[in-house]
Amino acid sequence: MYEVVGVRFKKAGKIYYFDPSSLQVSDKEYVIVETARGVEFGKVVLANKQVDEEDVVLPLKKVIRIADEKDRLAVEDNKHAAQEAFDVCVAKIEEYKLDMKLVDVEYTFDRNKIIFYFTADGRVDFRELVKGLASIFRTRIELRQIGVRDEAKMLGGIGPCGRMLCCSTWLGDFEPVSIKMAKDQNLSLNPAKISGLCGRLMCCLKYENDAYESGKKELPDVGKTINTGQGKGKVVGLNILERLVQVELFELNRVTEYTLDELIQDGAVSTQATD
Repeated sequence: MYEVVGVRFKKAGKIYYFDPSSLQVSDKEYVIVETARGVEFGKVVLANKQVDEEDVVLPLKKVIRIADEKDRLAVEDNKHAAQEAFDVCVAKIEEYKLDMKLVDVEYTFDRNKIIFYFTADGRVDFRELVKGLASIFRTRIELRQIGVRDEAKMLGGIGPCGRMLCCSTWLGDFEPVSIKMAKDQNLSLNPAKISGLCGRLMCCLKYENDAYESGKKELPDVGKTINTGQGKGKVVGLNILERLVQVELFELNRVTEYTLDELIQDGAVSTQATD
């Protein structure tokens, strides 16, 4: 077991584990930590806790100290400097006529590096841009190409549901989303209705997917022939959440809806395909 604290560096960013170094840290406190990209300022979202070895990436980086007011002021100064760097970079992109869109700029806490996040349709040769920026800011420059989902996460916005985007408010990491999830939930496959602001499938399709998958296992597949109290029929539709099965009865030549419990209680009912 390892004692760790969980730290976030952005509002809805990933949670990273750090060695508290004998410090007792409460959640909502801010700390200065050592990371792979240098010294950083982050918010504690998980106070001291014990976790199993398989849940951490060793060796753990350490919490250097609890942040003070001076550190908070330094972060604010970095934000103002990042905005100025953003304007400079936009001008340079236009000067070099590069086919890229600048999304965000971030200084590391110790100002050893400036990171420029951008989107582009393909690969961009930004070597001259890096040289130009380095000559102005006199520090390490990193240009990082991101996807449209990451862009939406950084910029934020309001989704089709009328709420602020999940990815920019609380969703720590993106999970794979597939068109099959929309099909299983009987949603319209119109891209305009199942896509988010980023143009990709909405992350919320994933939220209820487990319930649909487990519910689907209890029901017969569409297209299967099953026995009912009114004779044999073919499954033509499912309402997974309400556990309803629509069956086209062969002898009666009509579609009848049954609950799963009714099919089970009918005695001769089987959800197994028959020849």
